[in-house]
Amino acid sequence: MESTEMLTAIQWRKSSYSGDQGGDCVEVGELRTSIAVRDSKNTAGPILAFGPTTFTAFLDWTTAAE
Repeated sequence: MESTEMLTAIQWRKSSYSGDQGGDCVEVGELRTSIAVRDSKNTAGPILAFGPTTFTAFLDWTTAAE
């Protein structure tokens, strides 16, 4: 697991598909050994961290639904 210092230093970004109208968005940030994900509307809330293989599988699953 990443250290608390690393979690607070994450450079977060939203998808280019996210508009500026609010709504349901997530932000992602790269860590040394994982990908962090959080709710863009609750930036002080919980952060989920996924290994690269798991995150890639998640992205594949989300795009397969299109």
